[in-house]
Amino acid sequence: MSGLDRCLHGLLISVMILAHAACDYICFLCLCPLTSNQSNCIVTSKYNVLTFLPVNLFEQFQEVANTYFLFLLILQLIPQISSLPWFTTIVPLALVLSITAVKDATDDYVSVDTDRANRNEKWMNVRVGDIIKLENNQFVAADLLLLSSSEPHGLCYIETAELDGETNMKVRQSVPVTSALGDSNNLATFDGEVVCEPPNNKLDRFSGTLYWRDCKCVLTNQNMLLRGCVLRNTEACYGLVIFAGPDTKLMQNSGRTKFKRTSIDCLMNTLVLWIFCFLVCMGVILAVGNAVWEKEVGSLFQSYLPWDPPVDNFMFSAFLSFWSYIIILNTVVPISLYVSVEVIRLGHSYFINWDRQMFCSQCLTAAEARTTTLNEELGQVEYIFSDKTGTLTQNIMSFNKCSINGQVYGILDFTAFNPLADPEFCFYDAGLLESVKVGEPRTHDFFRLLSLCHTVMSEEKSEGELLYKAQSPDEGALVTAARNFGFVFRSRTPGTITVSELGRPVTYSLLAILDFNNIRKRMSVIVRDPQGRIRLYCKGADTLLMERLHAGSQDLMNVTSDHLNEFAGDGLRTLALASRELTEEQWEDWAESHRAADTAADLREERLAAAYEQIEQHMTLLGATAIEDKLQEGVPETIAILSLANIKIWVLTGDKQETAVNIGYSCKMLTDDMGEVFIVNGHTVQSVRQELRSVYLTLYFIVHACLTLWITAVADMEAELLMTACACKAVICCRVTPMQKALVVELIKKHKKAVTLAIGDGANDVSMIKSAHIGVGISGQEGIQAVLASDYSFAQFRFLQRLLLVHGRWSYLRMCRFLCYFFYKNFAFTMVHFWFGFFCGFSAQTVYDQYFITLYNILYTSLPVLAMGIFDQDVPDRRSLEYPKLYEPGQLNLLFNKREFFICISQGIYTSLVLFFVPYAVLSHASQDTAEPLADYQTFAVTTATALVIVVSVQIALDTGYWTIINHVFVWGSLGLFFSIMLAMHSQTLFSSSPNQFHFVGSAQSTLLQPVVWLTIALATVICIVPVLAFRFLKLDLKPQLSDTVNTEHMTHIYIYTHAYTYTLYKYLGPHIHTLTYIHAEVCVCVFTECMSLPSCPLKHYSQF
Repeated sequence: MSGLDRCLHGLLISVMILAHAACDYICFLCLCPLTSNQSNCIVTSKYNVLTFLPVNLFEQFQEVANTYFLFLLILQLIPQISSLPWFTTIVPLALVLSITAVKDATDDYVSVDTDRANRNEKWMNVRVGDIIKLENNQFVAADLLLLSSSEPHGLCYIETAELDGETNMKVRQSVPVTSALGDSNNLATFDGEVVCEPPNNKLDRFSGTLYWRDCKCVLTNQNMLLRGCVLRNTEACYGLVIFAGPDTKLMQNSGRTKFKRTSIDCLMNTLVLWIFCFLVCMGVILAVGNAVWEKEVGSLFQSYLPWDPPVDNFMFSAFLSFWSYIIILNTVVPISLYVSVEVIRLGHSYFINWDRQMFCSQCLTAAEARTTTLNEELGQVEYIFSDKTGTLTQNIMSFNKCSINGQVYGILDFTAFNPLADPEFCFYDAGLLESVKVGEPRTHDFFRLLSLCHTVMSEEKSEGELLYKAQSPDEGALVTAARNFGFVFRSRTPGTITVSELGRPVTYSLLAILDFNNIRKRMSVIVRDPQGRIRLYCKGADTLLMERLHAGSQDLMNVTSDHLNEFAGDGLRTLALASRELTEEQWEDWAESHRAADTAADLREERLAAAYEQIEQHMTLLGATAIEDKLQEGVPETIAILSLANIKIWVLTGDKQETAVNIGYSCKMLTDDMGEVFIVNGHTVQSVRQELRSVYLTLYFIVHACLTLWITAVADMEAELLMTACACKAVICCRVTPMQKALVVELIKKHKKAVTLAIGDGANDVSMIKSAHIGVGISGQEGIQAVLASDYSFAQFRFLQRLLLVHGRWSYLRMCRFLCYFFYKNFAFTMVHFWFGFFCGFSAQTVYDQYFITLYNILYTSLPVLAMGIFDQDVPDRRSLEYPKLYEPGQLNLLFNKREFFICISQGIYTSLVLFFVPYAVLSHASQDTAEPLADYQTFAVTTATALVIVVSVQIALDTGYWTIINHVFVWGSLGLFFSIMLAMHSQTLFSSSPNQFHFVGSAQSTLLQPVVWLTIALATVICIVPVLAFRFLKLDLKPQLSDTVNTEHMTHIYIYTHAYTYTLYKYLGPHIHTLTYIHAEVCVCVFTECMSLPSCPLKHYSQF
């Protein structure tokens, strides 16, 4: 935008914003040049270089855990309280804060890159009230009111892929009063006033009024160019900036989505609260012990070991002791728990993104985890709510059958009859073509309606080469059908539609368009033909259209209804078609009422709906269409496998009941072995309630059943619907609106303690996706609004089984194992301090070296548990799909719950007892080789710490079910790191450099040279580990889990296969074999390459393995 590209270069039109209390509208009054401070620059990042540190720290300390540890750090700075140096808390806290800060900075840097990529310097200074010029293929920089265009009638064409994902062109038109403002001189005279709605996120709706030159013009979404669109096939256009910067509809839609928490998150918060209460109880017990000891024993030592000031009595000593033990025992509340969980979830998200088996080669789309907080929830899903069209089906429509004037028609070669035919179009009935050729009036009206009543855009690159761009596949299929039968849609202007009727060009005057929406479920156009006759053409859902026919259509309506039911029984999508001839007086009267509704300042939508309802009456039925939408690849197999995993699948669709039932059978959601399929289709609340109760009573005698519902009023019969539907194997809800989809999901969330998942592909599924615990978007034919609102996305429904049964199950398993081990190791570490308190006069003396306390959770035990939490698995992915029942433990929440929590902390407390009392009992009577006693504090501390690290390392080795090179490096590397650091910390070198900080000089070297110490460590390890091994072997033998059985069968299969393979190999090759190697339970045989190429080679029988 330079020079004259920007109208009135340097001129900024002032904007007066007036708040209208009655209607919440904004008024833009264009008066005189003025400089505005409002910028069009978009900043989505939260931080900059100066604000990052303070803002990020402020956000992090809003977390209760971080604030708690900051409080402990402050306590540690009080010498009378703390027996630990400040760095034992600040180092873990700083590490957690740093990791979180790096993650936040990385996420924000992505936003900065996006801002930089989207930023165009010449558009940054655009302000509300500016008039700007756009050229072809240019990005629309703000929300503009289209004033004029280089195209006739003020038209321009845009692509809205950035807004809704739809790549088809859409048409926009300026209001007639400004369409002639085509150059800078004319635009300089524009001083109109725009009254419009305030900034909002409704992409498909705009309401406003333009006042200029004594004219009042209604403004709608058809007059707007929204930020994010791209101008196409239009040389240039001019627009008035209505909203700029963050006020644009694109940015209004970029707000944060609702934060979803997993059930494990909620449980963890409860458990951490319990642990904190347990910590307070331990502090109270030890403080009481301190008070008793100081009063009964400590007072005897006052003469040579007096209390430190300001302590002057045993009660105050107990008070200080309480806070000291809160500091010492704080590791029982794990500071690194939350950051470790986030790291694990991030790893699981990357595994989903990198899964090549969830990559769609047709559309080159990979699976994407759009959130990192819900991965383990994928392993606990009990209810799936699925859209039908585009989710279970391909959403690629083909015109399959039709009913015209009571006659059913339903592959022909069209090219001989019509040179403009689409060569890919197929239709299997020559009778319909004959009906067109002989000039049957109803047949001609039928296809005339299809060629006129739509919003399709036509592009003719060369003579006879038409390209249709439809906003929905349904419309594209219907217009293509009309084209092939000789009624070819050629072009449109704001006031005309041009078609070719059997080779004869005909231009209709477009008088009005009655838009489609999810409430009306129909669309109409009113046109005037060249002979002056006015007709209304309407297409829509048959249930709504049949109610608006004139009384004389009853017989035809009955026949057509039967045809519609037949079509729906074949799984086809149906629409009814009707028309009405209008007199000039009827048209003028209605046009006046429509104009009044269109210009209404308030309740405009309701008044327009009433006007549409008024004219769409007394219509004549023309017939019905049936469109085929085939199932996606792998849908029946996926639904069958998910059903075996005890996942209940509900299909929520707006289609007819018969269509939905047929699709249910096609996708194996309904099967012949089901006891009965119940259909509830009452039209009143009372009748539906009665039918639901009747079905529920019948279900006592039928185990596997399906319920098909015609949704009317969910809120009025929640109890009956829930009671009946949850007793069924599958549920199909027909004729549902987007809001009703969300209500059904909310119903299950409200009354059932179950994880829900909603999956869809279109904008009408967004409310359902946001309502469910987990939302999955399919990137299909209906744009990307569902994907943008989802937590996970991929291209095909069949990938859902891998997302749940593999990634979801593994994520849940890994997170549960991680949490159990994490709490175990922390209790084993911390509770030793508690037992030691009874032997040190409750003086808040620590057992371990201060550096060991600092590094235990940071270095010695953090990496092994992270590796297990990221990589562990009980069975391979293929077995997870072969045995869907493996999914059930997650649904029943068996692997981590309050019972499992108490088991793991009990094991931790038991381990701490062994780690304290075994070394205490042995070392109190042991001596060195020099006959000097070993019963000193530092030897005991080194022995206990070493035994602790070895025990928890052996424990995680037992808990790890799947070993990778990373697991080996982390487990054994952490053990080696412990010994290396301990020897360094206890060295003479560090002591010499800082004697006040390194008190354990030479302790590690002298202690670890004593055989009795190693025997003590070995004894403690055996006592800790043997009961665990015994319990697990007994459990495996007496009550094995399904995963244990699957692994046993898998290993047996490998054993048999290996021996058979080896025997055949030696028998056939004899001495020619060079090497036989077994790698990871797979047989790798190195032989001459010519062997397998021999026709008679018996090894070929094993190639299937």
